[in-house]
Amino acid sequence: MRPRAVLASGLCLALLLGGCGDSTTSDRKNAGPSPVASAPLPAEPSPATPAPTRSLDPRRPVRPLPPKLPAGLHRTTGVRAVALTFDDGPDPVWTPKVLDRLRAARVTATFCVVGTQARRHPDLVRRIVREGHQLCNHSWHHDMDLARRPAAEIRRDLARTNTAIRAAVPGAKVPFYRQPGGRWTREVVTVAKQLGMRSLHWNVDPQDWGKPTAPTITKRVRAAARPGSVVLLHDGGGNRAATLAACPHLITDLKRRYGVTRLR
Repeated sequence: MRPRAVLASGLCLALLLGGCGDSTTSDRKNAGPSPVASAPLPAEPSPATPAPTRSLDPRRPVRPLPPKLPAGLHRTTGVRAVALTFDDGPDPVWTPKVLDRLRAARVTATFCVVGTQARRHPDLVRRIVREGHQLCNHSWHHDMDLARRPAAEIRRDLARTNTAIRAAVPGAKVPFYRQPGGRWTREVVTVAKQLGMRSLHWNVDPQDWGKPTAPTITKRVRAAARPGSVVLLHDGGGNRAATLAACPHLITDLKRRYGVTRLR
């Protein structure tokens, strides 16, 4: 065979193997997806089995969260009446207004206070106690990963928060601890118990932290509340105008159906 014939034959073979043949560029674009393009994406981790995360600070190791809530959490009032809890304060704008609403409704609640906020606003901690509400330790600076840190670090954080609370109200009782984000581990429950605190969770969460409207907050609480429920609300951590506006309506409804009590 002559060289030109060999070259032409080789080129034709290459085109055939490449799938080109007589097809046009448009034909190739309209062809079905390649096996790589059609391969399924990897599944996201299931909420029941959260993926391990790494601390941004390598000096502060964290462990994976357990697949379910640990035992020993306080999740109901133990009576028919429900309990209102307010997290992330005290806040100089919203906490006084929430306290005013509670006083007008003649009910008491539990305030889960952040240590840094208690240090900044000791007058509000004093008012919470003076008006008959319950106190709950909510960690020093709302560390969502606190429960996954070493036990010694958890202990320092919780003890420091109690110290700030008692600097405002000497001898104050702090019978409860609430883990930020509800990201509980057996270790944080154990440390809280060693410090004389029960671990306080909830079973009604209207997600007011997401800033829904006041009617939506009221509707969600009404739909989820049952005898003995613990309702999660917020008086700190951002603009709480909707929560404040919802309080009179949801309190009236809860009082009528179940009664409202302070956690003990």
